This record gives sequence, C-alpha cells and structure tokens, in this order.
Amino acid sequence: MEYRKLGSSDLVVSEIGLGSWLTYGGGVGRSEAEACVARAFDLGLNFLDTATVYSGGAAEAFLGEVLQGRPRGSYVLATKAFIPMPDGGKGLSAPQIRKQLDDSLRRLRVDHVDLYQCHRYDPDVPLEETMAALTEAVRQGKTRCIGFSEWTPEQVRAALALPGARFVSSQPQYSMLARQWEAEVFPLCAREGIGQIVWSPLAQGILTGKYRPGAPPPPGSRAASGAMGAFIQRRLTGENLARVERLRPIAAEHGLTLAQLALAWVLRRPEVASAIVGATRPEQLEENARASGVKLDAATLARIEDALA
Repeated sequence: MEYRKLGSSDLVVSEIGLGSWLTYGGGVGRSEAEACVARAFDLGLNFLDTATVYSGGAAEAFLGEVLQGRPRGSYVLATKAFIPMPDGGKGLSAPQIRKQLDDSLRRLRVDHVDLYQCHRYDPDVPLEETMAALTEAVRQGKTRCIGFSEWTPEQVRAALALPGARFVSSQPQYSMLARQWEAEVFPLCAREGIGQIVWSPLAQGILTGKYRPGAPPPPGSRAASGAMGAFIQRRLTGENLARVERLRPIAAEHGLTLAQLALAWVLRRPEVASAIVGATRPEQLEENARASGVKLDAATLARIEDALA
C-alpha cells in the first residue's frame, strides 16, 4: 500500500480507503463486516470514512466497536454531517454541528476524529455560522481537520474567504463514469491545498465488470440487494455496460482486473489522495489494494479515453 498527504494537512492516508456507506451496520452482516475491517488493516489501509447518516448511526457505532484495542494513531478516521438523522437532526447550524459531532465521537468511541466533513452544502444556514462552528470544533480538539463533500466552486471560494479553520479535503463522487468535478473543482482545490478523497471510484461495482450486458445482476451483488441496490440503478445502463466491455481487454493486457484498472485511473490524478471503496467481502479489498502504486502510461490513458467515449 502506498500513501499520500491529504491536501495541506498533516494527514497521510492510504491510496485505497475503506468506506461504510450502505454496508457496515446495514447491508453487510456483522461477521463479514468485521472480517473486512480486519483485512483492511492487514493490507495497510489506514483511512476509514463514515458519516452520521450511514445506517442511521449504526455504521459509526460498528466502527467504534471494531476499532477498540487498535492504537488511535494507526488509522485516519473521517466522518460527515448534514443529512437528516432518524431523530430529526439535520443541517450545518452551529447547534447541529456541536450535537452531531459529539454524537459521532460517542458512537465511534474516540475523543476526536481526524477529519470532519460537511456531507453537503446547507443553503438554509449562513456559511459564516457553519465555518465558525467547524473552527470551534478544531480549536476544541474534537477534529484535527475539516472538509466538504460536493460543494460548488462558488461555495468553496466563499468558505475559503472566511477567517478560521480552512478546508483540507473534498469528497466528490469520482470515477470513469462520473467526471463532472474535473473541470473546476479539482483545479480550484489544488490551488488552495485541498486534497480529494473520492467516493464510489468503482461506480458502486459497475466498473468491476461483474454486471454484463443483457444479463441479470449476479446473486450477492449490490444491484441484486434490496438493502444496498437502490442507488446503483441510475448508472446501470446499457451505455455504461458497453464502456466497461471496451475496458476489459485494456485491463487484461496490463495484468489488471477491471477494478484495479478503474482505481489506478482515479489515482492517476495527483489531486486524489485516496479512493474510498465499499467492500462486502475481504477478497474485494485484497483485489482493490493491489491497485495502489499502479502507473498507467500515456498510451494506455488515451486508449481508456477512447473506450469511455
């Protein structure tokens, strides 16, 4: 496993990170989830990403339990707030940030997180209030750094113009099939010392090649799961499956699986510090981890662009 510095912060994260959206505390059984986390550490993954809303707090609670006994300095822990919780709490007001962060620390069983992120932008709260509350959290030692997920360039610039703690991370959905952040957000963040920790780099499994044109989703896959399959459907199109088929020989020629090719493609960008994967089985993590350090030459990148066109 190779590691990268996250933006202008002093956080050093594994190129492959482990996420918990839809999986831990939710769609994946307890024993399988525990096995995934254990294998992640064995493979050198040190970046763990979660959120208050994942399984209504159950994902954080699960991580809090399985991380007990591991040295706090052996992992970089990130969580997020904004999306409504089962108790009705939502948004990025100062009272909500204080409450949600304290609730996260309690569930995670730690006295601080390494990265606290705005899960989305809150248009109903003055940005000055949000940034002041995040600055307070940093000063209190409840989080080392702050970040955001899927803010527009205008929203990012407005936040950076305010005094106090500065963002060090951006968490966009980014993959071969989702590239809208490349044009403006990536360059802006690079200039401002903000690193990218990208989610769904495998397009929820589409880029692994497990879904074939004209065939039903394989048993046990995310698309076949009632608990985890809702969000994948919008990208599970004939056009995207055709793109994946065109990528298949490129991966094979380089001795890579399709998942490894997709992750190496995401990590080709120096702005990307970590690609967050969601694993339901330890073997998936083993495959994904081998993408760390893979370099794709210019000719291969050009062929990929043609395949994606």
